[in-house]
Amino acid sequence: MIKAAIIGLGWWGSIILKALLNSPVVNPVLGVDPSEPARAAASALGVKTATRFEDALADLEIKAVILCTPQEHHAKQIVAAAQSGRHVFCEKPLCTTAADAEAAIAAVRKAGVQLGIGHERRFEPAVIEMRQRFAAGEFGTPLLLEGNFSQDKFLNMPRDNWRLSNSVNPVGPLSATGIHLVDLSIALLGRPTLVWARLATLGSDFANGDTLSVTIGFESGATALLGAVLATPFMGRLALQGSKGWVEIRDRSHPEHITGWDVTSVHRNEEPATVFYPPHPTMCDNIEAFGRAALGDARYPVTLDEMLLNVRSFEAIQRSVKSGGIENI
Repeated sequence: MIKAAIIGLGWWGSIILKALLNSPVVNPVLGVDPSEPARAAASALGVKTATRFEDALADLEIKAVILCTPQEHHAKQIVAAAQSGRHVFCEKPLCTTAADAEAAIAAVRKAGVQLGIGHERRFEPAVIEMRQRFAAGEFGTPLLLEGNFSQDKFLNMPRDNWRLSNSVNPVGPLSATGIHLVDLSIALLGRPTLVWARLATLGSDFANGDTLSVTIGFESGATALLGAVLATPFMGRLALQGSKGWVEIRDRSHPEHITGWDVTSVHRNEEPATVFYPPHPTMCDNIEAFGRAALGDARYPVTLDEMLLNVRSFEAIQRSVKSGGIENI
């Protein structure tokens, strides 16, 4: 078991803390947040607390940090944690610029520590099976990926929250949900090369937009069409079409409270077949995979190169929103 500090005890950080309390791999022994109510909630769960990130790095008991902080802090925190010899699990997005991501990854490599990333959607059983079946050639050559990850959870969020800030978090739907789809696109289709994106504010008063559409071209010739909306009830859908058939995954609920997935697959000249996949703790699977890799027991399934490609895509999407044109990744 690896002892970890959770840095940031807001919405998602508190969810991670509660989910890991019974983990046999990652033991959250410290919660860090400047907010007294957030620390009190962690203390009530039997976890010691601190106010500063530096407090976690000064604690010799801590062997890993889990960053649930605003994305503007990720790069510096990853570098500092790596230089202190700590393994780092970082919530998405890893960084907001390729330069920051390159510096963070270089620090991790130099220190010889493990880096994990909060793309738990890769750990959904249906997604794992989709990747395996396409890799085996069952559905032929991947042609077109369609993905949508939308929600309306932010409509009741205070407007001074960093997630709704146009300066701290421009292109809000991208970091909120769209970045997961970018990661899945890379996992399924390989290296991205071009992107065109459009952002609008149509269903809210969000300063950083609520409706994002993204088209990504891949080195293979395949294309991903992605949508992320923050002003509509939850929708989660991932469909990959191949030259011999296709697979569609539909989420029954938001990943915060997973209730399962309906998966439809079609082979040429055959009727569609739909199977239900029951709920599965994907977030814990991801963090525990990170923990096992940090302990040297297994390889972490998201490579550093894939993490960097994701950040380069993130940066290119933001450029495309500003320019209105196609941008190179």
